[in-house]
Amino acid sequence: MEDYHVAKFMQIQQHELGLFAIYDGHLGDTIPSYLQKHLFANILKEEEFWVDPSRAISKAYEKTDQAILSQSSDLGRGGSTAVTAILINGIKLWVANVGDSRAVLSRGGQAIQMTTDHEPNTERGSIENRGGFVSNMPGDVPRVNGQLAVSRAFGDKSLKSHLRSDPDIQWTDIDNDTDILILASDGLWKVMSNQEAVDIAKKFKDPQKASKQLIAEAVKRDSKDDISCVVVRFRG
Repeated sequence: MEDYHVAKFMQIQQHELGLFAIYDGHLGDTIPSYLQKHLFANILKEEEFWVDPSRAISKAYEKTDQAILSQSSDLGRGGSTAVTAILINGIKLWVANVGDSRAVLSRGGQAIQMTTDHEPNTERGSIENRGGFVSNMPGDVPRVNGQLAVSRAFGDKSLKSHLRSDPDIQWTDIDNDTDILILASDGLWKVMSNQEAVDIAKKFKDPQKASKQLIAEAVKRDSKDDISCVVVRFRG
């Protein structure tokens, strides 16, 4: 199991922040463990976070990846995806991701994907421009240099010259129709559509029960990957 997560609320000055994340590691768990400890702290350290959250998130993702690469002798050669969601004062939601961990928002029961899956086939041009290649060998999924099944990641020092680690970022207002946010690693999304996940989660008032049910359903559908899931419920 190489997944790590964050789900907590905190007060900073007059602001209430909800911090939620999934980090899906590969080649060991040192990188997702590092992200769990440092990524949100680095985002909140950026001076412009309160005026330009998108820029602050982008800069913090980049600085965090640089820190990971510079400590590779201690942290190893593994890597990690990331999906982070920051809820500001219960009314604004900022979502960022690198890799194929995904965030899905439910508005009036309709699933809205808030992240972009960074897969080698869809970002083949960027990989090849950096001197890498995408191959289905070995196995049956496209991989960067035949090794990694995501096209953006933290860490992965040996592949970094061919990988991006800049996040895609989206934000939205939380209105009265917004009911649920689901963050999960690809172990869930490989076997379940966004709408199916929302439909299952909506049946439960308790978000922890909802997340457990989503994982149980993914296992029942024969997901063979690590599965981690965080559910946030906005309305009763």
